[in-house]
Amino acid sequence: MIVETHSKVKASHLNRDAYLYVRQSTMRQVFENTESAKRQYALRQRAVALGWPTERVHVIDSDLGQSGASAADREGFKRLITEVSLGHVGVVLGLEVSRLARNCADWHRLLELCALADSLILDEDGLYNPNDFNDRLLLGLKGTMSEAELHFLRARLQGGILNKAKRGELASPLPVGFVYDEQKKVRLDPDSQVRETITVFFQTYRRVGSAYATVKYFKDQKLLFPRRLRKSPNKGELLWGELCHSRTLSLLHNPRYGGAFVFGRMQSRKGIDGKTIYRKRPREEWISLIPGMHEGYISFEEFEDNQRRLKKCAQAYGLERSKSSPREGSALGQGIVICGVCGCRMTVRYHERRGILFPQYNCQKDGIEHGKKTCQRIPGVNVDRAISELLMDTMTPIALNVALAVQDELSERLDEANRLRAKQVERLRYEADLARQRYMQVDPNNRLVANILEAEWNQKLRALEQGQQESERQSQSDRFRISEEERTKILALTTDFPRLWKDLNTPDRDRKRMVRLLIEDITLTRNECILIQVRFKGGTTAVLKAAIPLPACKTWQTADAVVVRIDQLQDNHTFKQIASMLNNEGLLSGKGKSFTGILVGNICREYGLKSRWHRLREKGLLTVKEMAGILNVSTTTVKAWYRHGLLSGQVYNDKHQCLFEPPGADRPFKHQGRKLSKRHKHIEFVSDHTKEVYYEA
Repeated sequence: MIVETHSKVKASHLNRDAYLYVRQSTMRQVFENTESAKRQYALRQRAVALGWPTERVHVIDSDLGQSGASAADREGFKRLITEVSLGHVGVVLGLEVSRLARNCADWHRLLELCALADSLILDEDGLYNPNDFNDRLLLGLKGTMSEAELHFLRARLQGGILNKAKRGELASPLPVGFVYDEQKKVRLDPDSQVRETITVFFQTYRRVGSAYATVKYFKDQKLLFPRRLRKSPNKGELLWGELCHSRTLSLLHNPRYGGAFVFGRMQSRKGIDGKTIYRKRPREEWISLIPGMHEGYISFEEFEDNQRRLKKCAQAYGLERSKSSPREGSALGQGIVICGVCGCRMTVRYHERRGILFPQYNCQKDGIEHGKKTCQRIPGVNVDRAISELLMDTMTPIALNVALAVQDELSERLDEANRLRAKQVERLRYEADLARQRYMQVDPNNRLVANILEAEWNQKLRALEQGQQESERQSQSDRFRISEEERTKILALTTDFPRLWKDLNTPDRDRKRMVRLLIEDITLTRNECILIQVRFKGGTTAVLKAAIPLPACKTWQTADAVVVRIDQLQDNHTFKQIASMLNNEGLLSGKGKSFTGILVGNICREYGLKSRWHRLREKGLLTVKEMAGILNVSTTTVKAWYRHGLLSGQVYNDKHQCLFEPPGADRPFKHQGRKLSKRHKHIEFVSDHTKEVYYEA
């Protein structure tokens, strides 16, 4: 056997270097399982015994603490592959196959490169030539067994984890707001500021109805939100910062806050590049969900209700969502309007006219999915007007209850914000006192440490002062808003709900929230008119009818009286003259603008009014060419005679072009003879017409 082993080592192998690969799976093994490391480093002597000098035996141990399941993060293994592919390696040494790789793909790639480069492989059991069939077969089996061994190890570990998870006993990482006690039981965080902040978070979401509005409330009130570090040397430390939208959604989707144990919400797999890819599992694929396992900030029923509200608000569900929370825009039926033809939810679109947004309810789900025509398009102006009138008729008996509920909600909201700001100031004061104590305990002669601690104390004092000023400013602002603006609105709601509803300062979002307190849904059907079927929360229904608004082009039409007036004025006036007269009379166009000559001309053409030219022609007036033919003169002479008053005519447009009245018996004429000079001329008057007589010079 020794002879056979030495026969595999040739001079071509000895002319290249030997590479020893050392790896252990975890850092804990590196520090505790030192015997394995010693055995791996001892393989250098095997290479020396086979003929390699000590200085040419290279050790690659940069992958200590790295798993062999993939080569993605193992820089040492990548270096070994590179050296083999370049032909620098005569033999690859490893204690066993599992040290080199626990993945068949990585292992067989190494085998293929060693075969192409004619490199040997040595482990604790012997020396192998990848180009030899028997050795290649044995190495392949060892690689398969190494990968299977990893699978069995993982299966045993995962089996225990899954069993504990199904019983709800697995100690998994907790979200902020929860801690483990001495008996490994889940308890609420003992920090009162953390507790109150998370409680206010869920109360705010229950009140405003959307994650974005919750984030906005925390930002407006200058409230910070806690988080605990999961990594870094300061793992477990509590930090405070601004609440972001993604974190809001994470908290709302986490069943832990409803007192439930959950495991298996995420699924991981390796990507092509070796990196781990995570995806969210559907709820029905979760491994474990056990309600009532520990105390929560909300009930599990409220958690389920939050999931339904989030689903309704989610834009990803598009037209399939049943409802959505009140948002910006004037459409009162946003999210609660149902098509009376197909029964689908209708969406809202806005069109701008004269700087004002007008809502329109569209039923286009089936049209988008199947390339069909839109089911219904219903203008929302008259619909919202009818809903407003219905609410003002039905809200009067319960206006006082609504006002009191709003007042209680505002007071509770501001009290919560003030308590949280007080907690923030209290925490800043504690940190400042702690910094002071550290500074007072240091040796005054040790100025290097004292200076640092003094600077830290000053920094904490500045943060405390800033926090106190911000808290006082916000509290004063809240008191002013409650005592003036909000109190006025509450009293107006109590005494005169219609006036508050029509108030331009009332936000559209608040109007829609009032609508949803009473109305379950609205069904719209468009025929000769818009049929509105309203279903209230208590089951009562109401049927309304609204007229279909005129198209925008018809709303811009000129009034009939103005068109008649233009038709009358065209008998004796041009477009500019008519425009001036209409403006003097205080008349306006369909768009509310003053008249111009061009606008008057467009109106005449749009309504088919007979032009002034045709009117004059019907009266027998002649064109300049026709007059020149009758008088046997040029058109220039006709125009000159008209300017001198020899011919009568009427202007028919704004370019001062004329039509001429037929000449009578005393028509002007021009002497027929030799060409005469105009230097000497004599003008005679004949029958009120001028006759030019030219004399020879």
